[in-house]
Amino acid sequence: MGQVFRGPGAPRRFCRGPLAAYIDGFATHLSEQGYARSTAKEQLRLVAQLSRWLERRRLEGDDFDEPRIGEFLQYRRRHGLAPRSNDVVLKFLLTHLRNAGVVRSPLPAIGHSALHVIERGYTEYLAQERGLSAVTLANYLPLVRKFLCKRFGTGSIELTALHPAEISRFILWYAERYSRSRAKLLVTALRSFLRFLHVRGEIGADLGAAVPSVANWRLSTLPKSITPGEVRRLLRGCDQSTVTGRRDYAILLLLARLGLRAGEVVSLTLDDLDWQAGEITVRGKGSRHDRLPLPPDLGEALAAYLREGRPSCSTRRVFIRTRAPRQGFATSVAVSTVVRRALERVGLDPALKGAHLLRHSLATDMLHKGASLAEIGEILRHRQPQTTQIYAKVDLRALRALAQPWPRGAL
Repeated sequence: MGQVFRGPGAPRRFCRGPLAAYIDGFATHLSEQGYARSTAKEQLRLVAQLSRWLERRRLEGDDFDEPRIGEFLQYRRRHGLAPRSNDVVLKFLLTHLRNAGVVRSPLPAIGHSALHVIERGYTEYLAQERGLSAVTLANYLPLVRKFLCKRFGTGSIELTALHPAEISRFILWYAERYSRSRAKLLVTALRSFLRFLHVRGEIGADLGAAVPSVANWRLSTLPKSITPGEVRRLLRGCDQSTVTGRRDYAILLLLARLGLRAGEVVSLTLDDLDWQAGEITVRGKGSRHDRLPLPPDLGEALAAYLREGRPSCSTRRVFIRTRAPRQGFATSVAVSTVVRRALERVGLDPALKGAHLLRHSLATDMLHKGASLAEIGEILRHRQPQTTQIYAKVDLRALRALAQPWPRGAL
């Protein structure tokens, strides 16, 4: 623990209990993950208290698991010692001990409720039979859970009792509270889930056909974008003398030059960068992999971040959190947050503030420079030509040529 507690040795209080032998390793892990010395000290003190608590109950290190965390936190609350971060720290410790082989990894959950059993079966169906990505699972499962909890509450789940009218009422209830895009995702998830139940024989009829659609008129809106000048202003707003600035500048260039989606930036790994060929592999929707040329300015930005910004860590992800623990972004929300903060820095306030803003801006700029819709679709890696048609609406010069003169005397 010398990297956390200065001096020739650790305090004696850290050497008691079943976890005493592993505290040095955990201290090293905290240091490697970039935790500040003061933060690491507090975490190690908590681990020492946990170790002594286990010792008093005559428990071994292998008895440490999620239920023990709950019991220990209850004990601390009774004594007025329960900061909000304790749960996170102890789960981080448990993961470390499991990875080190000290604590057994939990067996595949048998499930303590009907809801858990249903979710597990649906997860296996999506991953193994449908081959859907982890991102899709993360989008579908919370919506399915919300539907089942809303319909059955804390009572027993009787899937055969599901009725089309109840499904419609839930979608209406949800659509009143969330955006149209979220409501559309709900419809897709419910159709998938109900068809899964039918295939597995849980329900007699395919209720997926009874799920109503959310009104969505194609091409009814204009893609939100900013001008090329505003994109340059956004990029200049990154302070490249800092680690965060170098990272954010590289992220913004990926979005602005190649039109990547936020999730594609998150999943980018060091192995996806082919410096010799000057190419980058993009892991897109539906397990699709595309090789794109690496523009010189983007390559320089990535190299600067990797050499002088990216912390040393075990993950192969390109972009790493600036705060401990040192790991890749958890979700695409982090990339949209980078864009939102960059907009705020330079005083831009467009209607759309997420990562897709720069994707739309790239397509709009290409169209104004004479690129065809087919070329734009190829750059954005659209599977269907219809997806690119929305950008035809921003070509005002071409649309004016199609406009008919207003007939005199029509009014």
